[in-house]
Amino acid sequence: MPPRAAPGRGRGAPGPARGGRGGAASRENVVQIGLPTSGDHITTVGVKRPGFGTGGRPLDIYVNSFVTTIPEGVIHHYDVISPSEKTLPARLNMALIKTLQTQVAPQIFTPRAVYDGRKNMFAIRELPFGGSSSQEFDVSFSERAETGGKGPKVFKIKLTKVAEINPEVLQRFIAGNQSHDNSVLTAITALNVVIRMEPTMKYPFNVRSFFTDRETKDIGSGLQLWRGYFQSVRPACGQMLINVDISTGTMYKAGPLLNLCLEYIGRKEKDPNVLAPSHGLPDRERLRLQRFISGIRVITTLPGSGGAVNQTPRVVKKLSTAGANALRFTMREGGTMTVADYFKTHQNCVLRFPDVICVEVGSGALIPLELCTVPPGQIMRKQVPPEKTKDVLDFATKKPKDRLDSIRNGLAVLAYGQSEYVRQFGMHVDAAAGPLRVKARVLKPPTLKYGTGSKQLTIVPNNGAWNMVDKRFFKPVQIDRWVVVIYETQNRFGEAAAQEMIHGLVLRCREVGITMTPTNLIFWENGQGAIANQLRSAGAQCAAKFKLPPNLIVVVLPEGGNDIYTAVKHFGDITMGVATQCMKSSKCFRAKPQYYANISLKINVKLGGINTIPDPSSVSVLTDPHQPTIVMGADVIHPAPGSDGRPSFTALVANVDSDTAKYIADSRVQTSRQEMIEELQAMSKHVLSMYMKYRGAVEKKGANSLAPKRIIFYRDGVSEGQFKQVLDQELPLLKKACEELGITPKITIIVVGKRHHVRFFPQNERDVDRSGNCPAGTVVDRAVAHPTEFDFYLQSHGGLLGTSRPAHYSENNLSPDSLQSLSFALCHVYARSTRSVSIPAPVYYADIVCSRAKNHYDPAGSFDFSDSATQIDANNSLDNFRL
Repeated sequence: MPPRAAPGRGRGAPGPARGGRGGAASRENVVQIGLPTSGDHITTVGVKRPGFGTGGRPLDIYVNSFVTTIPEGVIHHYDVISPSEKTLPARLNMALIKTLQTQVAPQIFTPRAVYDGRKNMFAIRELPFGGSSSQEFDVSFSERAETGGKGPKVFKIKLTKVAEINPEVLQRFIAGNQSHDNSVLTAITALNVVIRMEPTMKYPFNVRSFFTDRETKDIGSGLQLWRGYFQSVRPACGQMLINVDISTGTMYKAGPLLNLCLEYIGRKEKDPNVLAPSHGLPDRERLRLQRFISGIRVITTLPGSGGAVNQTPRVVKKLSTAGANALRFTMREGGTMTVADYFKTHQNCVLRFPDVICVEVGSGALIPLELCTVPPGQIMRKQVPPEKTKDVLDFATKKPKDRLDSIRNGLAVLAYGQSEYVRQFGMHVDAAAGPLRVKARVLKPPTLKYGTGSKQLTIVPNNGAWNMVDKRFFKPVQIDRWVVVIYETQNRFGEAAAQEMIHGLVLRCREVGITMTPTNLIFWENGQGAIANQLRSAGAQCAAKFKLPPNLIVVVLPEGGNDIYTAVKHFGDITMGVATQCMKSSKCFRAKPQYYANISLKINVKLGGINTIPDPSSVSVLTDPHQPTIVMGADVIHPAPGSDGRPSFTALVANVDSDTAKYIADSRVQTSRQEMIEELQAMSKHVLSMYMKYRGAVEKKGANSLAPKRIIFYRDGVSEGQFKQVLDQELPLLKKACEELGITPKITIIVVGKRHHVRFFPQNERDVDRSGNCPAGTVVDRAVAHPTEFDFYLQSHGGLLGTSRPAHYSENNLSPDSLQSLSFALCHVYARSTRSVSIPAPVYYADIVCSRAKNHYDPAGSFDFSDSATQIDANNSLDNFRL
């Protein structure tokens, strides 16, 4: 039974596809979604495309998109509701609609309609409802997973026509003659439902991907990876495309639930009694397991006289606190009984492991673990355990050539030509033509400037990479007071190893221009102790010796020292204000010079130095003395799936210097899963004030040239459907901050998108880099770009592993070439590496600040990041965060 309408939307509103694509229509009245009148004009959310870029050398590439035709006939949109019932899983909704179309009323649904699993049905012809705009159907359906095994259940499904969609709006839109309005959004939603209908009827699926067991990998902990395929209809310049990519699904391992639980808690001996509280199962371990399996569907198997009898598959809600032989419940006829006795008395089933805990399913029934089986193909919709991240990456990572081959092979699985739904709607996907061929350009990299004493004062990166040989930092720091705190045992990392580490670090720091003297202040500490007190003590001994606190605390961590790392960063950045640099003992032991060279990059910027700057000639947009510019990067991160109640973190990062190389940050806590930055006004006012103070106090600029004339605001983390919210909610806050400071800069907002599936592949072997990817600086603003909005794709980094992902940039008021070269240049000033990164440095910094923000609140204070609750104090902020 299909669900109720989502809160806040009219019942006739089409559910948005992922990324905010959706439309709106009244349920009560059929809306004609058709062509604009001759007086209509084209409007855009951001800036209308002013033209195309021309800079860079040409490059022929493939893009993982395939051209499709647009239906010619009118598409009829129906709202699917069942007012008297609760929301059901999309999987069951799909099965109900299939039964409705093939068994209950096949004469009405010829040709068959397509359904999104929630509220929206689309038909290529008007459904014959006898002159009415709606009709209710009784669907008799039996799926044991949901109906309790008591025979068929009747579901009432009501269809109401809400709109007619003229696909001609899409033809006008891709030609640039139609605004990106609700009519276009609804039409695109319809086409996406058409292409997804066939695979979602056959395979496990999430919103835009489905998964098959043709290629799998067992990663332990009760989990298995399945290869999947992503598909999405996307409008482009002059054509409609289907973007196809490979994806990865994390599945619960099929088989006995008891084995899955044992594997998850890491008990290889397979003794089921380790899952018994009476045998020592800790409550903490039981809750961890409960979080893992809650929501999973299980089949109950009872040994009976006729053999194993499959009964109701049910949804696991939680785990019992006691074993089956100690867990009592009240009988309907009165009295109590243990679960073990119930199965023995009423089901003729003597449990093999009566001490083991039970699962409580959605209906409240208690079922022993040993009687439950996990059916195949169940997607785990929770965060992958951190220790399994590498396994997932190994499975998901493919070299460009292999990825493109997998995508081509995926077309056989997608089988657009064999889908009755695709054919009936008049869509033809030109799979034979192969992936889209596109003319790209490779931008010239910026020139980078190093400091006095370098053998080369400037360098031009090669495919996004360069080295520090014979180069000195643009502005190196001086370190004359520092201490070393070691959390590895002395027998593993003793005095000799410590002195070797100090020598190697000092030598590499001196080579890049940092003035650093060796230290004899070395302390071995116990990682189980109070980290803050230990670091404070080390700092105090340094202060006693030099009459000043240390410039730097170097911390050597043991393997698996993540908790120590968190405590160290919290102490260094917040409590004491002393820079800290953590290193792993395994990396330090007989480390190669390159390791310490990489560490020196971090140390220099943490202490206020500048590693390199873009040569002014390369970024004239930023270095024009008559147009002082501040570049901001903003991001928001949300709690992991299943972490309800935890807050979201926001960050704003901005440069304070004229060379766009020295950055500060501000971070705040806000309402969980809210994407727009609530306190952007205060945050931007702070960084703007710091920018003006730095220009006056450090750069000695005149009073008339302190304020920026231009703000370039890179915004990360918003979907396409949220662009307008950025302009309507965040832009006014940024303007108010400027008003409070009495400044009137020109503001450019650029949205940076990473969560997309567009990939570039070189057509010719001679054009590949060492990883098989397109070279750094590959930009595309035609063919796959938006028909009317100003956007482009830029692959700014050289490949290392797998297939590089280009960043997608939208909305601005600079010229195409200026913005593309500026964004590419900013990808080269990330201070922590000698490689260009995938997104501009300020955005990258904002992402780091967000990710680490929770480490900068006292775990013993008002913030509780346990699973039970989170207390939020919005006044807490992170000031001058060290990058």
